[in-house]
Order: sequence, then C-alpha cells, then structure tokens
Amino acid sequence: MSRVGKKPVIIPEGIKVTIFPDRIEFESPKGKLSAPLYSGIKARIDGSQLIFERLNDSRQTRAFHGLCRTLAQNAVLGLTQGFVKQLEISGVGYRAKVDKNILELSLGYAKPVQYKIPDGIEITVDKMTLITVKGIDKQKVGQVAQEIRSFRPPDPYTLKGIRYVGEKLIKKERRAGVGGA
Repeated sequence: MSRVGKKPVIIPEGIKVTIFPDRIEFESPKGKLSAPLYSGIKARIDGSQLIFERLNDSRQTRAFHGLCRTLAQNAVLGLTQGFVKQLEISGVGYRAKVDKNILELSLGYAKPVQYKIPDGIEITVDKMTLITVKGIDKQKVGQVAQEIRSFRPPDPYTLKGIRYVGEKLIKKERRAGVGGA
C-alpha cells in the first residue's frame, strides 16, 4: 500500500466534490479545479474524506495511487488557502512594475521585458524588487514563477538576476584567463 495514497484527503466545508470516471472536480467560492483519476485508481467519498483505492497491485498503479491523492490534496489546498511564490530581483537598475495585466521588468536589456499575466494568477510587486505570484492552481503558480525567473536567471559570478526568495546561491570565483592582474 502506498503510504501517500492510503491517507485520506480531508474535504473542508464549502468545497463541493464531484467524482467522474477520469477526473475529480472541486468547486468553491474561489474557483473550480480538477484532478485526474488514472486507470486502476478508484475514488470514493466517506463523510468529509476523499479516499483513493487501487484496483490492482501493478507497479504503474501503485505509482498513480500516490500521485492521484497528492493532486487532489493540492486542489483542496489551493481552493482553501491558495499558493504563493515570491521572487526577488537583484542588480543595479533592475526593477518590476505591474500595469493592468502586464508585468514589466527592467532587467538590463535594451527594452523592458513585458509578460502578460495569465488568467487565474495574481501578480503583485511589493517593492520594486519583490514579485509575488498567487493563485489556486499549484502547477500554474510554479510555472508562471519559473517563466518570470527565466527572463534573467541569477548569474553565478555576480549573483545578479531574478531568484526565488530563500534560494541559496553559491558565488563562483572569477573565471580563469580574465585580465586585470
């Protein structure tokens, strides 16, 4: 039995769960999310718990057992609390601002980078160097944060660029063969 898969998902008040043969849909006042239900996995509601059971013990089904439960748990957490990723910008003259649904980043390029904010995601700029990405879908929040980070990943020599808050970076020594000595 999968240790993750056998744990029940607690469904809080205010979340409506609908089970289909291929997916589970969750609905709350914050929005609507769905989690896939792979073949060989069966879901049932027992009171205020969502329980996942597997129909056979094949290797693939055992792997999907824990995956289905985790995706359902992430959907419930997203609809109750939401997910947040924070990015910080470091570098002289590097800054960000939000205009309507466009994030504008000045990252040392000739023109500012313009990023259209997708539906279901809220981006705020607290200071000019701190970007907060919020949403109910964990995968979408992580994807948007990674796309923003990819515009100027942190340079290992100067540590300038966009990085996650709390990300540890190791500064490299200067490259061999560089003049100046």
